[in-house]
Amino acid sequence: MSVKGMAIVLAVIFCATAVQGFPMFKRGRCLCTGSGVKAVKVAYIEKVSIIYPSNNCDKTEVIITLKANKGQRCLNPKSKQAKVIIKKTERMNFLKYQNI
Repeated sequence: MSVKGMAIVLAVIFCATAVQGFPMFKRGRCLCTGSGVKAVKVAYIEKVSIIYPSNNCDKTEVIITLKANKGQRCLNPKSKQAKVIIKKTERMNFLKYQNI
């Protein structure tokens, strides 16, 4: 193989390794896109999931599952309703682990 061919092969290998290091998602793999809704009627809520920041997503996410198979909504974690839900969930988890 000629020197020119070797240089091209090395350049391709270098580019391939450099591209692997680039992050594909700048904000991570968050489930909620955008800021989310401010509030959901309490009567419509079936289940609440709180996902805290991790390696996959750098923000707290509050996901509300609605009754009657109406889907899910992302609640803005900075909204008043989300703060109340997070506080109550943390308190319930604390009490649950205190009784063990």
